[in-house]
Order: sequence, then C-alpha cells, then structure tokens
Amino acid sequence: MTALMSSTIKSQTMRSLAYCVTLLLLAFTSEATFAADADHGSILAKRWCASCHVVSTSQSVVIDHSPSFASIAQKGDFTAEKLAFFLLEPHPKMPNMSLSRKEADDLAAYIAEQRQ
Repeated sequence: MTALMSSTIKSQTMRSLAYCVTLLLLAFTSEATFAADADHGSILAKRWCASCHVVSTSQSVVIDHSPSFASIAQKGDFTAEKLAFFLLEPHPKMPNMSLSRKEADDLAAYIAEQRQ
C-alpha cells in the first residue's frame, strides 16, 4: 500500500469517527438544553414589555392600549413558535427590540405560561 492510499484511508476513518461522535453527542443531549427559558423570558418581559403590556398578574398598572400577556396566550391560534417569529420582526406599534432568536423563544415561552 502506498503512503498516499494509507493517508486517504486514515483521513476517511477519522472523518467517519468524528461524524459518529457528533451523532452520539446530539442523541444524548437533553431536549432541555435546547428548550426555551421562560424564567429568562420573564426578565425580558419586565425590561422590555411592561411599559405597554401587563406581563404578569402581579403587575398593578393596567394598560388599555396593549393586550396583556395572558390575553395573548389565550388566543385560539396562539403558539409559542408563531409568537417567537412575530417578535423577531419589527412592528409598527412596537419598538424594535432586536431580540435574538433565543430571546424571542424565551419571551414566547414566558407568555405561553400565562395561559390560564
């Protein structure tokens, strides 16, 4: 066997091994690792949203012109995924918060928890 063939076989074997290890790591990574963090969403809601929306039951100021998070979560077509995508786009009545995908997911998960 030539040195070139040996090197090629070794390279292919290493790539195959790296691929298998990657697959194993993904298979054993818990879903919670990728899940949205509603607690972080609560922090974001209090920082970015509470001036226009009622973001929790403990909030005492009622805002008439914006829906509460509970009412958003109660809508029949509500899904956290759909809301997260909505939050990523600028809206005429909302400030451009420039949320990351993770922050939008976290905020949507928090709003989903408001469903009663």
